[in-house]
Amino acid sequence: MEHRVVGQTKTVGFQVGVRRTFPISQEKAWELVTSPEGLDLWLGEGAGASVVLQPGQQYVSKAGSGEIRIVRPLQQLRLTWKKEGWQNSSTVQVRILPKAGQKTTISFHQEKLADKHVREEMKVYWEKILEVLRERGQNAI
Repeated sequence: MEHRVVGQTKTVGFQVGVRRTFPISQEKAWELVTSPEGLDLWLGEGAGASVVLQPGQQYVSKAGSGEIRIVRPLQQLRLTWKKEGWQNSSTVQVRILPKAGQKTTISFHQEKLADKHVREEMKVYWEKILEVLRERGQNAI
């Protein structure tokens, strides 16, 4: 019987997903994630100035580079991200999920991670990002 560790998939290496629900509208959540400040926060400094949210667009930031794959306004972003120092690109999916009572869940899911150590590093990374987004969201209410 094959043994895999937490976060390891059969086909895409390691993956991690982190999500939080915020007391804000879907529109506000999308703005927090996709504004120049939001992009700089989670994709690295310079992303806000260089990212064009259209499929096929390349981007570069101080943290890495990649390509935008899917853009569904107010709902989903999917992109590749090769973080500085990594040998291969990962795939990041951001989902904005409306909930009842003017709440919205922001979800970051990343796959094609090199190993369990990178998975753990990115889990901590996305949790920090969601914490900063929470603070920014509260300040915007």
